[in-house]
Amino acid sequence: MPGDYKQKAVILDREGIRRALTRIAHEIIERNKGTENLALIGIRNRGVPLAARLAARILQIEGKEVPVGTLDITLYRDDLSTLANQPLVRQTEVHFPVAGKTIVLVDDVMFTGRTIRAALDAVIDLGRPRLIQLAVLVDRGHRELPIRSDYVGKNVPTSKKENVSVLLDETDGDEKVVITEGENFY
Repeated sequence: MPGDYKQKAVILDREGIRRALTRIAHEIIERNKGTENLALIGIRNRGVPLAARLAARILQIEGKEVPVGTLDITLYRDDLSTLANQPLVRQTEVHFPVAGKTIVLVDDVMFTGRTIRAALDAVIDLGRPRLIQLAVLVDRGHRELPIRSDYVGKNVPTSKKENVSVLLDETDGDEKVVITEGENFY
């Protein structure tokens, strides 16, 4: 993990992440009474593998595949000018119509709500879903916008001086959620 940080606690290990995603998959199926017209869209970066994992669990549970897309929100961010002179824009890959579907946005950490606000704008630019829901692995509080998660793996009260970092095998070669102090390392 690059950056100058001090790890304070591991709040989810590999098994904790697996259990949280399994529970979220069951909750998505239950709340939506199955998988009809359901699609998952992962927010880059770590929301993408989490969405794929949720889709795999839904397939195991229901025996039905749900489409999965990838959303890049870089150009929708309200802090774009503070990020960099040349922000890295990656591709949005949603190869299914969103109109009329129940879309579950998937992200790793819910904090201020600004990432989700940007994601909502990006999804609506793709079409008009019937319903948009939000699934996050960790909700750490400190909302700046009136946005809440529909599905939460773990609620973790934090101070604003702390960071919650999700590490996944697909992106980081490790599998855990940690609270750190210091520079955010992803």
